[in-house]
Amino acid sequence: MASNPVFTRIDKQIKAGGYAGFDRQSAAPRMGRRRGVQDTLNAEQLADLYNQPAAGPVQTGRLTLDDVVMKTLGLFAVVVVVGAASWFVVADPERAGLSLPLMLGGMLGSLAIGLVIAFKKTISVPLIVLYAVLEGVFVGAISSVFERMFPGVVTTAVIATVSTFAGMFLAWKFGIIKVTDKSRRIFGMAIMGYLLFSLANVVASFMGVGGTWGFGGKNSLLGIGISVLGVGLASYSLAIDFDSVDRAVAARLPEKYSWLLAHGLIVSLVWLYLEILRLLARLRE
Repeated sequence: MASNPVFTRIDKQIKAGGYAGFDRQSAAPRMGRRRGVQDTLNAEQLADLYNQPAAGPVQTGRLTLDDVVMKTLGLFAVVVVVGAASWFVVADPERAGLSLPLMLGGMLGSLAIGLVIAFKKTISVPLIVLYAVLEGVFVGAISSVFERMFPGVVTTAVIATVSTFAGMFLAWKFGIIKVTDKSRRIFGMAIMGYLLFSLANVVASFMGVGGTWGFGGKNSLLGIGISVLGVGLASYSLAIDFDSVDRAVAARLPEKYSWLLAHGLIVSLVWLYLEILRLLARLRE
């Protein structure tokens, strides 16, 4: 099981061998076209045709790493721009009352759209972009609130998130952190438990438990331990995501899956940022 339903779906596609049919479908028309032009081309033209290099992944519509990178950067830009706008809206003390509606709207909206994306049989680019917009609304609003409470915490969280992302990529790339089928299953069970706990913790925080911090309160060892666990899970989620992207490229999936892979990376990256932000806030006196 992958870090989220998006990558679980892609892993199932790879294991089912669905990409094989894609290759067969793309190869047949090319062969047919070559046989069809033989009657209209002379010998020199035919020689030039057959001496041309074989079509690469781009020409055949297969997934490439560049596809995933570019779409991830595009979605990340959407999150950042919308997040900055959301921050600007609630930063004004006169509009501070909009913080909670924007946070709840962004959080619940992105959760609903995320589930639709994960379980929808077809890949919907508008829904993926809408998810990035809603995530930006939520991230911008909650970041502004935390910055008012703990000046400087957002900058530290951003730097820590980028550093963790780079560190996890290098650790996965050089085999320091390995992703196996067994680790995926264990992580899948751990993430389900953490998700249920997080939902219960959100409800508890709205009820005033732990001074609105939920179970464990703000500075207790239990609360800090919970946040450390969250950061650890989100970090390993990135390693699984990197591995899933690598497997999808190797399996030569259709290019359209680059949107789904980019969406999955954004989900993990935002999750990591929020966990780090919460941990740093807990550590403040």
